[in-house]
Amino acid sequence: MSKRQKFTPEFRAEAVELVISSQKSLVEVAASLGINEGTLGNWVRAYRTEHPEAETEERGPVEWAQYEKLRKELLEVKRENDFLKDVSAYFASNSKK
Repeated sequence: MSKRQKFTPEFRAEAVELVISSQKSLVEVAASLGINEGTLGNWVRAYRTEHPEAETEERGPVEWAQYEKLRKELLEVKRENDFLKDVSAYFASNSKK
């Protein structure tokens, strides 16, 4: 029984970028990275489905992965900031009593 490999989103994005931007075939890229060609094909298909406009834009899979990572970080920072505002307002109102 073999274990499933886990790949980071960054690795996936870079692999997809290689397929899309290079003159190499999907099979060649998969072999050079040491991953199954079906797995890489699924990643490329998923990227193209999620980003149909990406084929005409300058952004590649790596840029999209970075964008998504930064977007998630921004949401988390905003949530933390809102929480800290609420906490400081709570303590400010209790200190006046």
